[in-house]
Amino acid sequence: MQDESGQQAELPVIPGKRYFTIGEVSELCQVKSHVLRYWEQEFSKLKPVRRGNRRYYRRQDVLLIRQIRSLLYEQRYTIDGARAHLKGETQKQDTSKYNQLIRQMIAELEDVLDTLDGIPRS
Repeated sequence: MQDESGQQAELPVIPGKRYFTIGEVSELCQVKSHVLRYWEQEFSKLKPVRRGNRRYYRRQDVLLIRQIRSLLYEQRYTIDGARAHLKGETQKQDTSKYNQLIRQMIAELEDVLDTLDGIPRS
């Protein structure tokens, strides 16, 4: 997605939770729920936990969805091309995943620091 200046809009920070509902993932990745369900059929690596009729996505699923979103929407890959890219570049994907996790941790730590800065010291 682009903001008013034509720049790529940043995706929201992923909260420190273990599981996310499809609605939460939809907001975190800025992708509609039906698209997520479709991607589950197209990308074998995307397998949310199922409990009854509900899907629960893990943090690694959210990161994978963000990567798929980037491949399809920003880098303009086809579904087949994105699938091949994900299969053929496991090492690069792991590095990218770790970089995303590190950026996520930094953002979360900065939030904690901001909160602590606002607390008066005695």
